Parts: sequence; structure tokens; C-alpha cells
Amino acid sequence: MNKITAAITAVGGYVPDFVLSNKVLETMVDTNDEWITSRTGIKERRILKGEGLGTSYLAIKAAEDLLKKGNINPLDIDLVIVASATPDLLVAATAVYVATEIGATNAFAYDLQAACSGFLFGMSTAAAYIESGRYKKVLLIGADKMSSIIDYTDRATCIIFGDGAGAVLFEPNFEGLGMQDEYLRSDGIGREFLKIDAGGSILPTTIETIENNQHTVIQDGKTVFKWAVTNMADVSELIMKRNDLTKDDVDWLIAHQANKRIIDATSSRMGVDESKVLINIEKYGNTTSATLPLLLFDFEKKFKKGDNLIFAAFGGGFTWGSIYLKWAYKRE
Repeated sequence: MNKITAAITAVGGYVPDFVLSNKVLETMVDTNDEWITSRTGIKERRILKGEGLGTSYLAIKAAEDLLKKGNINPLDIDLVIVASATPDLLVAATAVYVATEIGATNAFAYDLQAACSGFLFGMSTAAAYIESGRYKKVLLIGADKMSSIIDYTDRATCIIFGDGAGAVLFEPNFEGLGMQDEYLRSDGIGREFLKIDAGGSILPTTIETIENNQHTVIQDGKTVFKWAVTNMADVSELIMKRNDLTKDDVDWLIAHQANKRIIDATSSRMGVDESKVLINIEKYGNTTSATLPLLLFDFEKKFKKGDNLIFAAFGGGFTWGSIYLKWAYKRE
């Protein structure tokens, strides 16, 4: 029997209707469109509105889009993984609820948290299940309602993040397509530079933590930027060297959409032409776990069977890495 590789066979996505533009942010905090665009590449981001709607709503919508486009029976799905930094609830995994709501009642499910690297780490996890031969269909969803943890009076963070979700289905492949290699890293030094102070087991929620506004994201932007620029570029270059890939061999760079300057630095180090660098940060901002699958969702029709895709991400904690994947189909 030929070696089993784990290939992406279907893609879905969802972003909310409400658009929060730079022009609107100008009325909320001391900033302006030119400043935001020149430093981040972001023009607008999507925000999920509606009482009682959380990350699961985004994830369900993305999964339903995938199931419909791929004509997939949810009862055939073996496992659902939701990568997210903004679960609906503590304790009860968002993925469990998502699996039930989409009709994947034969699947088991759980959440995966690695900040902005969540989907990348989820790809490794999903591929391992497929390559083991134990499961045939693994649904991986990256979803975040970042607006639920952002302080919209803090101009350092509110300009960056948006809400959204993307989903992919991993299945066995016997043509050598799909996952080829990965290099994933983490370093606990990063835990102080991008975090939410309260609400966890170290500092549980109290009246004081709420009054002190300790339940929203705080970021040391310069430190995070420096680490992200260096490490995303390093791992992307390493994955190419390890697999004897030249800049001409790389068909597409699928990079985490946190900041266009970080993406540019990564592609420059790889030597990849800008025409091969997929970007949608101007429309969505940083959707955390959803940036990579939303790139696949937006640009799916560009991919040809056998294309070499390099994924790269960097997230709080710190977490980062790169994955080399061969695309397995052409969407007409």
C-alpha cells in the first residue's frame, strides 16, 4: 500500500457582514486611515454583531459552507477540531457544540489554543490523525471573535483585529499530495508580551479585575513585531531549505495576516515574488486562528493540483512555525 499523506480536500469560510473601517475607527480613537494602512496594511475588518453570537456561530457558518460546497455528509466526519483563542465558554469546548450543530454526530471534537498559530498547529494535529490511518475525515476550523476581547479605546490593539472563520477538510491521499513537512516552535518567554491579564486561573474574575479593565488584550507591539518578523521568516526559509525548494518551486505563500510588513519580510527572506504572496489583511485585519483558512477560502480557485504551498504563522505565547503542503485538487 502506498504511504498515506494528509491532504486538504475542501475549504469553507465565513466573515460577518458588519464592516469596521479605518474611517470609523478615526471617530473612536486617536488614529487615522493613513497611519493604520502604512503600518499594518489594514483598511477594514469584520465584526460579529448580535446578542448571544460567539465564536461557535462563525465556526458553524464556515463549516456549513465547506459541507455544502464539497457535498459532504457531516455524518462521515470522524473528528472536529476548532482552533481558537476566543472559545464560547470556559470548560465546555466550542468544537463539541459546533460538531453537534453541523450534524457531525459521529465525530468527537475538541478545541486547540495556540493563539495566531492555532490553525497551523491544528494542521499538524489533523494530519497526524489521517496519516495514522485511524480516521478518514478530519474537519479543522480556525475561528475567532476577537471583538469580544478587544478594548475599543486602545488604539494599539483595536485597529488590528477582526472576526472570522475558515474551515478545511483533511482526508487520506495516496498520490504524495498534502502535508509534506512541518517545523513548529514555541517559547514561553512570549507569554508576557501578548495576553489578557484576568479571567484565567492565576487571576480569576472579580469586581476589581473588571473595574481595572483586565479582561481585554494587551500587547507590547514592538516586541511582538520583532519576534514575528524574525521567526516567521526564519522558519519559512528553513522549510524551503529542508525540502530543497527554490523560490521558483514555491507557488504560494500562505502567511498569517497580522501585519503586511511581517508578511513582506517573510516573502523577501524566501525570495518569493510578491505575485505569489496571498494577502487579504486589508479586508479582514488579523482574525487570529482564521487568517490562514480565510486565505484558502478567498483564493481557492487559484490553486492547481500539485501546487507547493508554504504556510507560516506567529502567535502569542510565543508560538510559530511553517508547513509545506502540496495542493490536492483544482476547484472549477
